[in-house]
Amino acid sequence: MDLKWYTHGDARDVRSLLLDIHDEVYADDPDPFHSRERFSYFVDLWSGREDWRCVSGWESGGPVGYAYGSKFKPGGWWKGTDRPGGVRGRIFALSELMVVPQWQGTGRARHIHDALVQSADVDFVTLLVDSTHSRVQALYEKWGYVKQDEAKPSDDSPMYAVMVRPLRTD
Repeated sequence: MDLKWYTHGDARDVRSLLLDIHDEVYADDPDPFHSRERFSYFVDLWSGREDWRCVSGWESGGPVGYAYGSKFKPGGWWKGTDRPGGVRGRIFALSELMVVPQWQGTGRARHIHDALVQSADVDFVTLLVDSTHSRVQALYEKWGYVKQDEAKPSDDSPMYAVMVRPLRTD
């Protein structure tokens, strides 16, 4: 799988790719929270951050998926929850990890995830996962994440498991 890297300066050029993959992943989901319109708000919010970074995977000339996020500012954390004790220093918020259906379950998500996270130069990485998706949460636990809390960042969002993974080795 080939990887492509993007930064804040590339956001406009990669926006439609991110939205198109989202549409494919959520094609059968009627929840308005997972609509293209609602998701575009989050793409613009995150990619508007100066330190935003994104990695996409490509195979046979087509997209496999992507991951993106950015560092929290000092003291920053997920809306709707408090930062867990002991989670200090530089923290990367993994906002999205999405793989098109035909590539799900093939290990490509882990490859894309690792490429993005390893490039972040941080002490911790954190993400939110829909609490009703126990299989996804279990997968993240295999990757070294631990559920720390739950959060509901907006009225229309699902309840999320707040997961954290330490990256520093000291």
